Amino acid sequence: MHSRSKTTSRLHIKDFLKLIQLIQPRYWLFICGILLGAFAAALQLAVPLLARNILNQIPHHLNTGFLIAVILLFVFSIILGAFSGTSLGVFGEDVVYRLRNRLWNKILVLPINYLDQHQSGQIASRLTNDSTQVKDLLANSLPRMITSILQLVGAMLLMLFMDWRMTLIMFVVVPLILFCLLPVFRRSYSVAHKRQNAIASLNAKVSEVLTKMRLVKSSDAMATEKLSGEKQMSKLYKLGVREAIYDSIVGPTTGVLMLALIVGVLSYGVFRISHGTMTSGTLMAFLMYLVQLVVPFTTLGQFLSDVAKTGGSTSKIQELLDVAEERTNVGVKVNANDRILEMNHVSFSYQTDQEILHDVSFKAAPNSVVAFVGPSGSGKTTIFSLLERFYRPNTGSITIGDTDLTDLNLANWRDQIGLVGQNADTMTGTIRYNLTYGLKKPTTDEEQWRALELAYAKDFVLEMPAQLETEIGENGVNISGGQRQRLSIARAFLRDPQLLMLDEATASLDPESEVMVQRALQDLMAGRTTLIIAHRINTIIDADEIYFIENGRVSGHGSHNELIKSHPLYRQYFNNQFAKSEEVEPVTE
Repeated sequence: MHSRSKTTSRLHIKDFLKLIQLIQPRYWLFICGILLGAFAAALQLAVPLLARNILNQIPHHLNTGFLIAVILLFVFSIILGAFSGTSLGVFGEDVVYRLRNRLWNKILVLPINYLDQHQSGQIASRLTNDSTQVKDLLANSLPRMITSILQLVGAMLLMLFMDWRMTLIMFVVVPLILFCLLPVFRRSYSVAHKRQNAIASLNAKVSEVLTKMRLVKSSDAMATEKLSGEKQMSKLYKLGVREAIYDSIVGPTTGVLMLALIVGVLSYGVFRISHGTMTSGTLMAFLMYLVQLVVPFTTLGQFLSDVAKTGGSTSKIQELLDVAEERTNVGVKVNANDRILEMNHVSFSYQTDQEILHDVSFKAAPNSVVAFVGPSGSGKTTIFSLLERFYRPNTGSITIGDTDLTDLNLANWRDQIGLVGQNADTMTGTIRYNLTYGLKKPTTDEEQWRALELAYAKDFVLEMPAQLETEIGENGVNISGGQRQRLSIARAFLRDPQLLMLDEATASLDPESEVMVQRALQDLMAGRTTLIIAHRINTIIDADEIYFIENGRVSGHGSHNELIKSHPLYRQYFNNQFAKSEEVEPVTE
């Protein structure tokens, strides 16, 4: 992966063709567009030859029918060019549509550890900016280059046929022009790649700030983010200026050199006419071919610039597509009901030099309640992440019944899990959309209202202007934290999971909301295996088994009463939380 990233300033034909083959666009549109464009270019090449005959006829007798035929030929070439452009345009949109679909489907199955290491804005840039760059090369630059080459070769051959001496000048001068522009093309490769990286970084920054705008404002960090954004945009601006300079050098330089060539050819032609070795019609046709050559050379410069940009984009897209993805639909389907969930001597680290969990073991019997308590950062949420198979243990195993989690059908396993987290994540959309998010089977309005009632959420939804169709906004900003939490619980009721996982589900709620959420959770826990992460011991006193997690290790486990007697730190936690309570007196050993 690293070796690829070091060579992204050039377009690797093998990678590019692999990418195109992967998305399987409608090649017939491309072929049709190229053939029509080639035919239009051939007709345009015929115009100077016909014009030569018209000019040579002017001193004698102009054939009006011949003139009309030339005009019609010219119009027909324009029509063919329009059809060619339409065909290639549709092809380009087909390419970017298929490529974005492929990338979107890939993003959805990327493993969590990859997402942890890459900014979301940079990944989004693969889907938007880089895919567009590939489309522009395939649908615009490449077809123009092909037709330009045909036009260039055709014009050269016809010029050689008309007058080999003047054509010889072209064969000498044109390579010199390309040689002069070669250093500019090389620098353009490097700048284009850096600019693509800068755009991706800016996208990532904008995405991060927009999603954390409340934090930015509450921290009065607008000045910090303003400076950070200006720094990134300044970098992008400087790279854009350099790219614009190189692009501006290629176009005018090519134009001036071609103009100088035209002046030279014109002077030489006038000299030949004065000596009677060339007709004025031939000179005019020759000049028309020279003008036609200006477009191919300008197209060549733009093509090389686009190739440089697409080289970076292709490498980044291919790098993303090469990431090992989650295989969600392979493996054994196991019903978690009435099976023991067990973690056996598991150790895990996000990074190789820092272990988060050390030799952790626990057992959850069917329909039991197992709680995890301990200091922040001790590894409790990591245990949940391993159970959901977001990560795999370094050592040890996790089993459901006699089946290892690594052998399970991932989609089927996650479909049996209901997670209610502290953040109560929601999606932008309606209450109904969030209630049914991810459900495999359709649900009726009656079932949705019943789930809301069980979650003590029915009353506030009824008060909403559009009830189930009420938009809750990005991150659920239009409803309160307690309401979001109760929606999450209602969604869990609709999922009817075999395994319920509660991660600090009431930690950030006000007392009134906590009471309502706690009632809903008690109803939801009935008749299913439940795992709870909690800081507040009063929420898990009745758990069948409590595991105290300390520095990534299980330092003790048992019922609440057993831990009060045997675990000093657990007892201290309990006393600290209830020392000021009027209902509960501190416990001593």
